[in-house]
Amino acid sequence: MEDKKDIRALTKEQLRDFFVAQGDKAFRGNQVYEWLWSKGAHQFEDMTNIAKETRALLETHFVINHIQVDQMQRSADGTVKNAVRLHDGLVVESVLIPTETRTTACVSSQVGCSLDCNFCATARLKRMRNLQPDEIYDQVVAIDRESRLYYNHPLSNIVFMGMGEPLMNYPNVMKAIEKITSEEGLGMSPKRITVSTSGIPKMIKKMADDGVKFNLAVSLHSAIESTRNKIMPFTTNFPLTDLRESLEYWYKTTKSKVTYEYVVWRGINDNREAVDALVKFCKYVPCKVNLIEYNPIDDGEFQQASEEAIQAYITALEKNDIVVKVRRSRGKDIDAACGQLANKS
Repeated sequence: MEDKKDIRALTKEQLRDFFVAQGDKAFRGNQVYEWLWSKGAHQFEDMTNIAKETRALLETHFVINHIQVDQMQRSADGTVKNAVRLHDGLVVESVLIPTETRTTACVSSQVGCSLDCNFCATARLKRMRNLQPDEIYDQVVAIDRESRLYYNHPLSNIVFMGMGEPLMNYPNVMKAIEKITSEEGLGMSPKRITVSTSGIPKMIKKMADDGVKFNLAVSLHSAIESTRNKIMPFTTNFPLTDLRESLEYWYKTTKSKVTYEYVVWRGINDNREAVDALVKFCKYVPCKVNLIEYNPIDDGEFQQASEEAIQAYITALEKNDIVVKVRRSRGKDIDAACGQLANKS
C-alpha cells in the first residue's frame, strides 16, 4: 500500500490522537512513541507490550521507514564505515571513529551534496534528496550499537561531517538533533554534537537566533577570497566578509567558540600569505583550528602539503594564542576519511 504514512513523521501528540480516534487510550501513543525512538523498534511486531490487534492496526495504517546497514567495513585503525540503505533504495555513508577515550559518529545529512567543493569526493555526487530526521537519527543509533559492540561503551560524540551540507537541510537536521538530545530519544548532551558547515552566513545567524546548544565548525580551508572561491566555487555567493559577520553574530549571541576545519594543500594554501590570512581571520571571534590531513580522492590537483608547511601554520597560530590541533586521518584504507565518502560500495 503506497499511501501508508511513515509513523515516525508523527509527534507524540498525533500518535495519542490517533489512538483516541480509534477508540483506544491515549497512553497507547506514548508506548508506541517509546518503541519508535528510545527502543529503536524496526517493525511493529517488535512492540511486545502492545496487543496483537493494536500492532495489526498500526501495520494497516503506517510503515516504519527504517535504514538498513547494507555493508559495514572495518579499517585497520578500528574505524567502521557503514553503507546505509534508505527505504527508497538510496545509499548514504556514516562512520564510527574510535580513539582511546571516546567514539565519534560522523553522520550524513543529504544523499550526495548540494555544494561543489573541488577537493571532496562527496561533492561529485549530485544531491538526490535531503535526509529525514529519522534517517539521521537511525545512523546515530546504528553507530551507538557498533560502539557498544566493538568498544564496550556508548557513543560519546556526533559530528555532522558526513555526506551533505547540514545547513541546506536545516529543519530536518534540527529535528534529528532534538530527538538525539531528548530524554525520549538518546538523551545525548548537545555539547557533544558538532554541526559542520561550509559557511552559509544566513543559516549561521539563524542557528544563533534559534539558541542552539551544539558546537559549530566551519570548513574554511582558506581565508583568502580568491583561493577559497577556487577550491569551493559556491563560496562566490558567500564572501568572507559575510561569513565573518555571521560568525561574530554567532559568538555574540551564543558565547560559543567556533572551530575552523582547515586542510593544507601543496601549492594551494601552503604559503606565508595563506598562513597570515588565517591568523588574521581567527582574531575576529574566539576559535580553535583543526588542521586536517588530506586524503587524495584520485586526481593530482590536491595533494597533502609538507610537514614544514603544516608546522608553519602551527607556529604562527600558537604564537598568536590560537588553539590548534592536527587531526590525522582515520579509516583511509576503507575510504572513510574526511572528504572520501563517495558510495564506492
